[in-house]
Amino acid sequence: MTGATPGSVAAIDLGATSGRVITGSLHDGELRLRHVARFPNTPVRLPDGLHWDVLSLYSQAMTGLGRASREEPGLLGAAVDSWAVDYGLLRRGSLLGNPHHYRDDRNAAGVAAVHGVVSAEELHRRNGLQHLPFNTVFQLAAADAAGELEAADRLLLVPDLVGYWATGRQVTERTNASTTGLLPVGGADWDLELLTRLGLRRDLFADLVDPGTSLGPVTPGVRAEFGIAGDVALTTVGSHDTASAVVAVPLDPDDAVYVSCGTWSLVGAELPSAVVTEDARRAGFTNEAGVDGRTRFLTNVMGLWLLSESLRAWERQGEPQELEALLEQAAQLSGEVPVFDADDPRLLTPGDLPDRIAELVVERGGRAPASKPELVRSVLQSLAEAHARAVREVERLTGRRARTVHVVGGGARNALLCQLTADATSLPVVAGPVEATAVGNLLVQARTHGALTGSLEALRAVVARSFELRTFRPRTATATRG
Repeated sequence: MTGATPGSVAAIDLGATSGRVITGSLHDGELRLRHVARFPNTPVRLPDGLHWDVLSLYSQAMTGLGRASREEPGLLGAAVDSWAVDYGLLRRGSLLGNPHHYRDDRNAAGVAAVHGVVSAEELHRRNGLQHLPFNTVFQLAAADAAGELEAADRLLLVPDLVGYWATGRQVTERTNASTTGLLPVGGADWDLELLTRLGLRRDLFADLVDPGTSLGPVTPGVRAEFGIAGDVALTTVGSHDTASAVVAVPLDPDDAVYVSCGTWSLVGAELPSAVVTEDARRAGFTNEAGVDGRTRFLTNVMGLWLLSESLRAWERQGEPQELEALLEQAAQLSGEVPVFDADDPRLLTPGDLPDRIAELVVERGGRAPASKPELVRSVLQSLAEAHARAVREVERLTGRRARTVHVVGGGARNALLCQLTADATSLPVVAGPVEATAVGNLLVQARTHGALTGSLEALRAVVARSFELRTFRPRTATATRG
């Protein structure tokens, strides 16, 4: 592995609440980051449902890439990652409307339509995925019922759509394709039999490519429009943001569990192969493709969406709150706080989450949180307990004993959540890096361009050298494991 490179690479990291452009360069074996641009990702509710403003995201991403290319003349390339499952429909290269948001209410009808053809048990045997009502397979059934697929001749997942607009090349990156429900476990191509049974055309779907594939240079028109200097080329990485984040977890895959904590908390382990058992299906675990052929065996926990949507609810009510102040007050609370099931499906859609949380607590025989700081503490305690349940299930389903929990993403900067997770799991929690998704994106790019060589373990060694990691240990005397 080389110690330095004469250039840098740019990660275009599109999250469910914000996007960012971050550049990275290697110096004496350490990765140094520079934040170039950050922009909000605000959904738009139209009469036909909730949509992503993907046009604004693309414009902001390319504007950030232009800035990065001008400020860092040695820029070797860029790559896009984003959240999973959502897609744009094209006809002759033109977008047919803004993509639907995975939290849109229409997905329930899609679930019923798919399960009328393929049972939940068979679907899991085929794709290995956790049942989530917004998986692409269900979204497509809803879209088909609405007549949206009739005019379309191509479907591209969000990062592939941005890559197409930038380079003119239409592909689907494999780690993200594995979240659609239309890729067989360990399969090399789309599940043709499943597509046929569901009435989906094969030619709607682009060819699959692996992380590390060149998409070619940004087109001259895009360079001119956004002031992109030089011949910047795009490559693929683990374009599902969790796939990139797991690359940047400095873990020992044999005895560690990760929590990629942002809008969602993805709790799981990295495995050499999938666990496709009825027990895993019933436990709500998924098998998604990782970089270098690894399997991301994980489950979705609701995540910090519970806090961000609560803040939005208070703001709509004319009571805006500062999260940092609330976290400080929440940390000072003593005694037990009300808890609830953080994975209750009633918490999935936008709205007045503080009221819904209060209802869930009361349903369990508790009292509603008495103040905003107590609600924040209640959310974090409930998330920590959900993390702990998921960790125990990972151990049970894989037969592996976890010795460490790694928290990466935005949750890694939330010291209270990390400590509560250590307490709930009775395991040390190692927090960091915060920008794990961008870091994983950058490292895979660096390897693609020859600035690094080696396995994921070699890339993770760079992470361990480059970032300050903080360890939280269980505080209670009863925090022991049998």
